[in-house]
Amino acid sequence: MENSSNLAPLPEEESENASQNLGKMPSSFASKPDRPPVQLSFAMSASKIKEKAQVVAMDLRGHGKSSTGNDLDLSIETMCNDVLAVLKTMYGNSPPAIVIVGHSMGGSIAVHVTAKKALPSLAGLVIVDVVEGTTLASLVHMQKILSNRMQHFSTIEKAIEWSVKGGTLRNIESARVSIPSTLTYDDSRKCYTHRARLEETEQYWRGWYEGLSERFLSSSVPKLLLLAGTDRLDRTLTIGQMQGKFQMVVVRHTGHAIQEDVPDEFATLVLNFISHIRIGPHGVEIPGLRRP
Repeated sequence: MENSSNLAPLPEEESENASQNLGKMPSSFASKPDRPPVQLSFAMSASKIKEKAQVVAMDLRGHGKSSTGNDLDLSIETMCNDVLAVLKTMYGNSPPAIVIVGHSMGGSIAVHVTAKKALPSLAGLVIVDVVEGTTLASLVHMQKILSNRMQHFSTIEKAIEWSVKGGTLRNIESARVSIPSTLTYDDSRKCYTHRARLEETEQYWRGWYEGLSERFLSSSVPKLLLLAGTDRLDRTLTIGQMQGKFQMVVVRHTGHAIQEDVPDEFATLVLNFISHIRIGPHGVEIPGLRRP
């Protein structure tokens, strides 16, 4: 499989005259990727797959509001209740087998939702590059990190360019898809700003991650941990991994946002996990799927 993290070097800044000579050539950071729709081919119809399993993915970088109507109510309890309420609305009393996938803060919510044991149809848990020990250790530096990041962007394309050149993401195409929804337009300043004001949520930070490793290990459903590097593991997870309490895959040559840096590889890993645990009475068989 081709590694989508092997990107060509970013183009250097062009001079004003050179930019004029390019005419109407679109920027590589244009916010709407010029690509055909992805065509998926399954052995069974989409409706049949939906009867077998659903993947609920959570990234949670400041999209929308909580059930309380307060953007800043980001306590782990409120966010877990929000997820459960959404699932209840979607599926009622007859939910299909569900696999929850969570990245970063979404990974914390995925673990806490699983720990509540409120989803009898929960069949699997996947968390992406979030580990209690290393995350708690980094919180002391978080306000400085947030204050040093660029706050205002004249265009969406500038925000995409900043996210890639600054190393937040390594895949230009993924950034063009994901970054626009993380921004909001400030009419007073006539510019785009970050939708999520994480610097104002410090009171919740420790609550998101304290006890996360033990909750993850204590879950009785099959579990997969995807990491961008082995240095991410803390002591609790290292012991749990040696005891075979969960599957672990280290995805090389990516940053923290594995699902964006190498989306094809990420999708294959999740599909392999779903196929391996054989959700439903006969499992979900997807043709061409690389077996674990």
